Order: sequence, then C-alpha cells, then structure tokens
Amino acid sequence: MQCLFPKTLNPQFFLRSFNNTRSKAFTVRSMSSGSRMFQLKVDPLTGNSEWVVIEEDEASGDATKQLLANTSYLDMLNDTRRNKAYREAIDKTITKPCHVLDIGAGTGLLSMMAARAMDLGDSVESSGSKGMVTACESYLPMVKLMRKVLHANGMQRKIRIINKRSDELEVGVDMPSRADVLVSEILDSELLGEGLIPTLQHAHDQLLVDNPKTVPYRATVYGQLVESTDLWKLHDLYNTEKEVLDEICLVPEGMDSALCVKRQQFSMHCDALEEDIKLLSEPFKVFDFDFWRRPDSHRVTKLSVQATDTGAVHAVISWWLLQLDEKGTIFYSTAPKWISCPSSVEGFNSSISWSQNWCDHWKQCVWFIPKKGLSLLKDEEVSLLAVHTDTSISYEMKTLSQNLELEQSEMKQKTPSLCVVVDDSIFLAVALAHLAKGSHVLSLFPGLQEKGALYLQAVATANGYSKDHVEVQKMSELLTSQSSQEKIDLLVGEPFYYGNNSVLPWQNLRFWKDRSLLDSILSEGAVIMPCKGLLKACAMSLPDLWQSHQCLQHVEGFDHSVVNSTLGACGGLPPGQENPTLPFSVWQCGESKKMSDIVTIMEFNFLKTISPCSGKAKVEFISHGKCHGFVLWIDWVMDAEESIVLSTGPEQRYWKQGVKLMKEPVAVGSHRSATTDCHSADIETSFDPSTGDLIVEYAFL
Repeated sequence: MQCLFPKTLNPQFFLRSFNNTRSKAFTVRSMSSGSRMFQLKVDPLTGNSEWVVIEEDEASGDATKQLLANTSYLDMLNDTRRNKAYREAIDKTITKPCHVLDIGAGTGLLSMMAARAMDLGDSVESSGSKGMVTACESYLPMVKLMRKVLHANGMQRKIRIINKRSDELEVGVDMPSRADVLVSEILDSELLGEGLIPTLQHAHDQLLVDNPKTVPYRATVYGQLVESTDLWKLHDLYNTEKEVLDEICLVPEGMDSALCVKRQQFSMHCDALEEDIKLLSEPFKVFDFDFWRRPDSHRVTKLSVQATDTGAVHAVISWWLLQLDEKGTIFYSTAPKWISCPSSVEGFNSSISWSQNWCDHWKQCVWFIPKKGLSLLKDEEVSLLAVHTDTSISYEMKTLSQNLELEQSEMKQKTPSLCVVVDDSIFLAVALAHLAKGSHVLSLFPGLQEKGALYLQAVATANGYSKDHVEVQKMSELLTSQSSQEKIDLLVGEPFYYGNNSVLPWQNLRFWKDRSLLDSILSEGAVIMPCKGLLKACAMSLPDLWQSHQCLQHVEGFDHSVVNSTLGACGGLPPGQENPTLPFSVWQCGESKKMSDIVTIMEFNFLKTISPCSGKAKVEFISHGKCHGFVLWIDWVMDAEESIVLSTGPEQRYWKQGVKLMKEPVAVGSHRSATTDCHSADIETSFDPSTGDLIVEYAFL
C-alpha cells in the first residue's frame, strides 16, 4: 500500500516514481524532436512549470549539465562489474560483421564495444548494413555527449546516431535493414520500469531479424521472504500511528483503501538494513524474461515457498540476475550482500565470480505485504501469486515522516480563527481539523489537489470533524478571497510537497516562498510553523559514493574523459570547476562515517519574508581518515524556544540530504593527533531566493 501521507513516515519514501531510474531529479522532464528539445522546467520554490525549447547548440549548457549530473549515468559508467560483463558478452556474441542496434545508447559505450568486436576500429567505413552499428538515443543532451565520446575514440564513422525513441525508428528511413543483434541496457531496479517489455516488443516486431542475437540474453527475477521491524515501520502507518497517543486517526480501522494510491515495489539498498532483516525463506525464482524473443505483456505465476524459519513476513525483497550471453557463462546480479553463494540460486554457474561493489543506479526492490506480519512456522508452505504487467511486478500472499508535534498548548491558549496548511501535508490538515474544531481550516494541497480533498473527506468521521470542516483552495483563490476578509492566524507546513521526491533539502524552502506570498493576509502575531530552518552540515567519509561518482578515464578500453565535466564527476576536474551538490539518502550510500561534529551554517527566518541569506561555519575534524565530502540538511524548528525540532539529517531514513563530494578525498584528523592531516575546514553557503539555489564553498585549513 502506498500512502498519501504517513504521520510517522516521510511521504517522500512512498510517493516516489520509479519509472525513470536514470534520473535522480524529477523536477525536469524532456522530449526531443530532431535537433531541438522541449524541456519542462519546474521552479522548486513556486511549483510553476514551463516548456522551454532548447536548440541543439544549447544542449550542453550549464542547466543541462546540472540535469545530467543528477542522473545515474556516471554511477553506471563507474560500475566496473557491469561494464566488464557487457564487454565480455558482446565479444562472445558478435564475432563477424553484422548490423547491430543499440537502444538507449547513452554515451555510446555498448555501441563502441560492438564496433570493436567487429574489428572496425581502424578499418575503412563499411558499406551496406553489415558492419553497421545504429545507436538509438532519444535524449538530445546525451546525444551531444555521445558524439564527443565517439570522436575522442575515433569511432564517429563506425556508429550512426539516431536521435529518436526506439519506437519511432523505421526500417528504410532510419535504418537500412533490420538489425541482426540487439545490445541494450534499459533496466531499472525492478527490471521493467524503464519500459523493457514494450521496447522489446516493438524491436522484435519492427526492427530485428527473426531469431536475433541479443545482449543481454535473459533476465531472471528472484525473491525472498523477510521479517524486518525497521523495514515495516517505513510502511505500516496504521499500526505505527496506534502507538502515538494524539487521538488523530489517519487510517481509521477498515479504511485502508482511503490511503491507497498504488501498491508497488520500492527500490532500496537493503544491505543498509541487513542487521534488522531475518530471512524466512531461500531465494526463489519469480519470472524469466528472454531478450532474444518477443516478451508477453502480462503473466501470472503461482509459487509455493517453504519457510526456513519461524517469524512474521513483512515483505518480499527481490532482485534480478542478468545472463548476458547465450551459453550462460557471464552474469550480473543486483542481489543483496547476504546472497553470497551463487550456487544457492537455481541455474547459476557457481564457478563465476560474485563480486559486490556498491553502486546506486541499481538497488533491490521491496514489496510490502498488505497486512502486518503474516505469521509463519518453520517448514510451513506459503502460496505466493506473482503478476507482471508491461512495467511492474506485484505479489499476493496467503496462509512516519517524524511525528510532527503541533503546539497544542498554543492552540488551547488561543483558538486560531483561520488555519492554513500551505503544503501537501495531509497529517497537518487532519490534525488541525481534529485539534482546532472552532477554526476554519484551509489546505492548499498544491500537488495532491483533488486527491487530498477526497482523502480528508474519507477520514473525517473517524477524526471527529465534518466533511466540510477542511476546505481545499488554490493559492490564487486564497489570496483573492482573503484580501478583505479574515486574516490567517496559523500558517503551517512540514514542509512537504508532493512530487518533490528527489530534490535537495533547501528546495523545500518553497514553504518560505509561499509564506511570503501570504504575508499581506497574516494576522498580527500569526503563528508560523516551522518558524525557522537551520542549515546543518557534517564532514563524512563516503568511499562507496565517491567511488561511484569518480572521474572516468577508460571504460573497457574506451576514453570517456570528455563526459566528466558534464556528468559532475569527482577527481581530476579542471581548476575552478566544482562537483554539484546532489540529493542522496546517506544511510543507503554504502560505507559511511562522520568525520566531524555537526555544525550550523546559516538560519532561514520564516517569521520574515523570503530574502537572500548566507552563512559560514568552521568544521573541526574528530576522526582520522579520508573525508570525501560534506553532507548538508535542514532542521525545521517549530517554536521560538527550539524545543521542538524536526531533523532531516543522515540518521533519518525518511529524508534525503544534499551531498557535496570533494574533487579528491582529503586526509583529515583531529587536533589531538600528531599527523600533518587537515584538522579543520571552513564551509560557506549562500541562498538565492530567485532561483532556489544554494551555493556551497569550502576550504581545508
């Protein structure tokens, strides 16, 4: 069950869209046509969006570089295990000149591998379709980058780039003939979310010869039943809220469906929860997907799974195993670390090495069962029904954000006449309706809109308010209707905005922007919650994250150094160029260690209208080792005494932090150590409200 808003769970965990795993930022979408691209730009501080036309000669500008830096391309290209597996499989599959089609070509790595396998590196240009590689890439900025990579490797005459979606390709127009070989990497953590099935269907129908060769050859999805209290707490709003004695019912008994948007799998680094996970079954095969033949859009399979231990099943953790060559000698797996013995997986050749290097572009998936903890006894059989559609896999089985504390004492002293929830916080809307029964409650729900209104009506009775007690309005309507009427006595937000799932922490300062727009209709002495935000920072050792974003040199023999600047790589950057600050859930970023105490850099005062601000702090290192970057987040302060503070720091699993990776790791140590390492650093930030950008600068001392 995916919740609109969990009271003790951050909705950012639930409201993610996983259909585009190449991108970590969902504030920009794009469509390309010919030599121009239409890019949807969203202002994170206003929520306003507009389509902007970007011509081909503009597709490598600063805005596009920031967008590409937010994608997972760099992390993918740093995945040496993935690159080696594809190279070995392509070398085994392509043994003579043929026509190769690369769908979703990216930087052109697989296309160059295919061209090299046909020994075209130094030969003259081929005639006809034999010896041809057609690289299909729909995203114009990536096409520009691919051209640079091909030129750097002398491959520009060997590979033909088509700037279209693969389902727009036509034989006889874009391709001289059907392709003999398909190479592709259009896989997300769930396997199907990037449109693998419809892409393969169209390719087999329109673009490939009969019985083509493909790399990969097959993918197999595996699952495992687990018990995990921590994992379940990220999901189970109903039982978690029962433990909170605030008399607010976000999930009235028997009304689970009121919260349900869509049941789906959630991608997650499950290794980060390994200590809390109890395995209740052996791994079991769920589905096979063959790339070499046309796949079905829908299948159902019934599995019988035997419990290996006694416990309560909270979830199915799944991953996939990629067989890249036809003979089954080259594999790649997204399995968690506890799957350490390949021979435990049916059909896997145990002689194949099984390395486990951390990467962020592919994770495991978690499917929560509908009810809390299906109890199992050891050796008991469980009936599991698995279903896949074009883009997702689901299961049936048989046999949150932090609790935001409203200042109730403040409300009891003075019942506000008009209360406004400016963001998409359903909990705050329900809480105000429950606690301030004599008040007029307005919710703006800028992202949820009608969905939020329907939910508030569905839970009204259980929370003791009438269905018309909470009104949903747009910002423009509120500004117009209130200009000559009652003033706002209480303005609140988490802040949480629906759809802002992978934005940097300070982009939730849209709350400050909204508060400023409403300044003229705030009553004298109006209560604003949160009343301020504190920008916090901590130096950290993040070797896995840094490794996955390090500068590229040669990837399986191909020079990729030209992409480093565009993709925001770490290490070896030109003087004066810094890595962008990117959003990550630090607790999921592999090995990590705090290298300094937490410092406060600057303060955002929400009692005043939005304005530029800046701050500086000195970071003292407390541990000896390598510092890979600074982690930044905002602590939301609810009251003037700072007695109620909602932290979104690295220990909080419901929020993402901003990570500023270093150009190179820096050896640091405490002042008490006798080393010559750096003992401290200055970190300075400035916020620009016109763009929502936060500039982060640092200097080691």
